[in-house]
Amino acid sequence: MFYARNASKTIERLTKGFPIIAITGPRQSGKTTLARHQFPDKPYISLENPDEREFATNDPKRFLARFPKGAVLDEIQRCPSLFSWLQGIVDQQMIPGQFILTGSSQFELLSSINQSLAGRVGKVELLTLSLSELKAAHCMPATLDQLILKGTYPALYSREIEPTD
Repeated sequence: MFYARNASKTIERLTKGFPIIAITGPRQSGKTTLARHQFPDKPYISLENPDEREFATNDPKRFLARFPKGAVLDEIQRCPSLFSWLQGIVDQQMIPGQFILTGSSQFELLSSINQSLAGRVGKVELLTLSLSELKAAHCMPATLDQLILKGTYPALYSREIEPTD
């Protein structure tokens, strides 16, 4: 299930000025879902897929050549060697919103982005669902105690999962 996210407007604005958009945040906060929903026409590649990750690691130039108009590269922290290649591509082409990167908020990922892609990337940190997002989706728990117990991860509202599980 897709929840309308407040970050969507920020991402839309950033795609007009930056060739790369990085959506970071905790695991299971909805980064992949948001990226796929917001950029349905871009090819989607998960670097969790061992074949894709091996290809990206062993031949990053040919891997990226498959996406002349850009792509959504999910779990980019799995293949940090792509950052230098992305830098070269976007420096040549300077197409706003060309690549969308997702990854968990890890020091190594953020450090790589800041070093290799400084000035080329618009960054958005996507957290779990906010109160306004829960209200808009008509999922807001009835009491504060229920909200505290259930939490705000999207999967807790889109699937039959007990918070204790």
